[in-house]
Amino acid sequence: MDIKNLTIEEASKKMEAGELTSVQLVSACIENAKKDNGDINAFLEIFDDALAQAEVADKMRKEGKATTLTGIPFAIKDNILIHGHIASAASKILANYVASYDAHVIEKLKTAGAVFIGRTNMDEFAMGSSTENSAYGVTKNPLDTSRVAGGSSGGSAAAVAAGFALGALGTDTGGSIRQPAAFCGTVGLKPTYGDVSRYGAMPMGNSLDQIGPIAKTVADAKIIYETIVGHDPRDNTSVPDQFKNKQDRPVKTIGVPWHLIEVDGIEAETLTRFKETIEKLKKEGYSIVDISLPLTKYSLAVYYILMPAEVSTNLDRFDGIRYGHRTKDAETLYDVYAKSRGEGFGKETRRRIILGTYVLSHGYYDAYYRKAVAVRHEIEKEFKDAFTKCDVIAMPTNPAPAFKIGSKGSDPLAMYLADVFTVPADIAGVPAITIPNGTNKEGLPLDIQFMSTWFDEQALFEIGEVVEKLV
Repeated sequence: MDIKNLTIEEASKKMEAGELTSVQLVSACIENAKKDNGDINAFLEIFDDALAQAEVADKMRKEGKATTLTGIPFAIKDNILIHGHIASAASKILANYVASYDAHVIEKLKTAGAVFIGRTNMDEFAMGSSTENSAYGVTKNPLDTSRVAGGSSGGSAAAVAAGFALGALGTDTGGSIRQPAAFCGTVGLKPTYGDVSRYGAMPMGNSLDQIGPIAKTVADAKIIYETIVGHDPRDNTSVPDQFKNKQDRPVKTIGVPWHLIEVDGIEAETLTRFKETIEKLKKEGYSIVDISLPLTKYSLAVYYILMPAEVSTNLDRFDGIRYGHRTKDAETLYDVYAKSRGEGFGKETRRRIILGTYVLSHGYYDAYYRKAVAVRHEIEKEFKDAFTKCDVIAMPTNPAPAFKIGSKGSDPLAMYLADVFTVPADIAGVPAITIPNGTNKEGLPLDIQFMSTWFDEQALFEIGEVVEKLV
């Protein structure tokens, strides 16, 4: 069974036709994972009950209760809660935390009959762009194990690319679904902020986080998205369906902000392939327009003020008293706090907590945080204006293909700059999708990204399926 190339659509049809069972499919995925996960490190844990879940899914199908996702094996990022299973966010501070309830998206997938193979590695508390910040080791790219799988959802992307699962869930705060999906040659979707409930996902940046799918094709990503989308009253950032103002219009015009793309730092092959694909779309009859997003160049700066500020407040609870790991070596209350957090949090997490505390502190709040919020609102207006001139916006997902493991570890700023093309969608809250765009001379995946107006994911699926056929 060629799991690496089998899609959700194909597997579902085979199971419906009686050519395949979920038990067979899940067994093949587990076999692949047991064979290669020791090297790739996509899964932190393969669940003991995966085959039992598959048996239930096969029973659902026999009883005529199946959906497209019934019996489909999934990999779930380690910051999304599955009742009865550990959810550690790849951090030592939550090493033994067992989820007491299901995340909203897990409830949705369970109802659909999906099977959860295991929990995937990630950058600790989703802080990183390479999954090198995990307390449990780096996740390697299945296409070239000397390179990173991306982050922070690197384990989820690697699991799909390696044939350990047919679909996966990740979270995207500044590109953490799209960047690893692109590095691993898969499709990744960041839905509109508020479109998919964050209930049961450990927060990094509450005003930025969004759960979304990673899959092999646009059609598979759409299937997963349509299963997990929907209002959830338990999440106060979840937007009720009647307020979503969905656009139902065909994609005709593609906007390209060349002034943001043709800059120092983008690799020549990435830029060349992007231009070639835009030319192909033009020949297909799409109107290509040059759009201006002058404030969007500040997205990265805004992100690295707002995100650490939210990190600082979100991780305050993990102090060794209320939540998380508690040190065994403490003589005073201060020692409990300091040593518990020092032992439990990794270097990058501590860096962002300190940075966030700084920008929220007296004397710096107005100088940094308040200004960043103001610029964010102006960027949102800029996107709103841009979507009056085009139906979707096209950009690369990454300035370069997957980089070597350890090549950026000593330079945090260089790592942060890897998010330059993905962060704008999170700052504005618009949906975005990454699609494979061929390979470079070394055989590494290249990518292309599209953004659409709020709650118009359908436009992304439409243009994404066109690009799949052209590339």
